[in-house]
Amino acid sequence: MSVPIFEVLLNATAMFDHGNVSLPGRLDSRLRWIVVTPDMHRAHYSIVPNETNSNFGFNLPWWDRLLGTYRAQPAAGHEDVTIGLDIFRDPAQLRLT
Repeated sequence: MSVPIFEVLLNATAMFDHGNVSLPGRLDSRLRWIVVTPDMHRAHYSIVPNETNSNFGFNLPWWDRLLGTYRAQPAAGHEDVTIGLDIFRDPAQLRLT
């Protein structure tokens, strides 16, 4: 069974922007016009609602730019952004049972 090249590229870009990869600033700023970069997509996981509701794309950045949901970076910066869901910050909520 063959896998279409489109599926391979789609999955590769999803793995790339969800990866813990740090690109040089100049490369990232240029690359994010073509594909979603990890730094760009990270804002989507912020607990800040304006940032959570941004950067939805996981392969092409054009939709976020066209629809006004693009954020260059989290307000706290990439190093200090708090990710996750704000309602689950309580350690009592972080259990399986």
